[in-house]
Amino acid sequence: MNSRQPIPVVVLTGFLGSGKTTVLNHLLANRGGTRIGVVVNDFGSIEIDAMSVAGQVGDSMVSLGGGCLCCTVDGSELDAYLEKLAAPVHRIDVIVIEASGLAEPQEMVKMLMANENPAIRYGGMVQVVDAAEFDATRARHPETDRHLAVADLVVLNKTDRVDAAERTRIEAALGTLCGPGIPVVGADHGRIDPELLFDRRPWTETRGQLSFEDLLAEAAHQADEADGTDPADGAGHDHERCGHVHAAYESIEFVSEQALHPRRFLDFLDRRPAGLYRIKGFVHFGVPGHEERYEVHAVGRFLRFAPGPWGRGETRLTQLVLIGSGTDGPALLRELEACREPAPRQVPPESMWGVLRYVDRPADTPAED
Repeated sequence: MNSRQPIPVVVLTGFLGSGKTTVLNHLLANRGGTRIGVVVNDFGSIEIDAMSVAGQVGDSMVSLGGGCLCCTVDGSELDAYLEKLAAPVHRIDVIVIEASGLAEPQEMVKMLMANENPAIRYGGMVQVVDAAEFDATRARHPETDRHLAVADLVVLNKTDRVDAAERTRIEAALGTLCGPGIPVVGADHGRIDPELLFDRRPWTETRGQLSFEDLLAEAAHQADEADGTDPADGAGHDHERCGHVHAAYESIEFVSEQALHPRRFLDFLDRRPAGLYRIKGFVHFGVPGHEERYEVHAVGRFLRFAPGPWGRGETRLTQLVLIGSGTDGPALLRELEACREPAPRQVPPESMWGVLRYVDRPADTPAED
């Protein structure tokens, strides 16, 4: 039996020109040792987007050319591509589908949710919005509002091209168009922290003394020099901002040796603020019949639990990492502390029903006693 966790599949969508490929290239260039499988879906016969990411992912990229994923590619074809990427030989950690700018995200999400391959799971939908063309895009594409309503996280790209007042206006509009509590992450040139979408692993596959990211930085430095730009003066390639976007976010860690009450924890998740972009980790509920370790993964409003066995001799702990911006860290920790349950074996099993709503499939392995 394959003991690996299912690979999350993240849908990256947005209308033409919003900056999806720029976001994807940034994620690839700053992925550390994380192995990203990419499905590029171009509208038209010339696969420009596929060419722009080619060479960064090698054999781990497949391209669905000739049209919109939700229209011209049937579910079986997408399933075949995902099965190829999920093969153990590739050791993929996360799959990103860069959808056509004309794709219908609802249909794409349905296709992924209906996928029966146990090696993959739906990992959320990220909608990229062009701040400089926000009103024009809504006028050209009235379906924009419908797309925003189903997004789990919104990237407001090209914020460097609008002033503070305009950005505030757009963010207020997005607040009414998106679902309740959907986070809106500001970005310029597609620079978002990869940790908002997936775990960055330490880079270990080096050639000589340089990692993949080192080589990219060195190439950018050489390009700046060729242009006559002094990298130290802040012009040209902004490696500091590109490679260290995470400085704009706060990371909070919560560890509890006491079990958490499932209903109180679900209430906490339902109340989480829009600035809390991602939650990841493991939860110990200890409720009779549900003594497994529950992996939790949240991107924006997308939420998923995955039960699995504890390791032999592993201490039953809840370990969570919360990544956000503008959030009240101490207040979040106090709310999590209030979720602790000193007598989990006295909690009725039906209290787990809310958690089980977010489980894709039953655990393959029974919990250890």
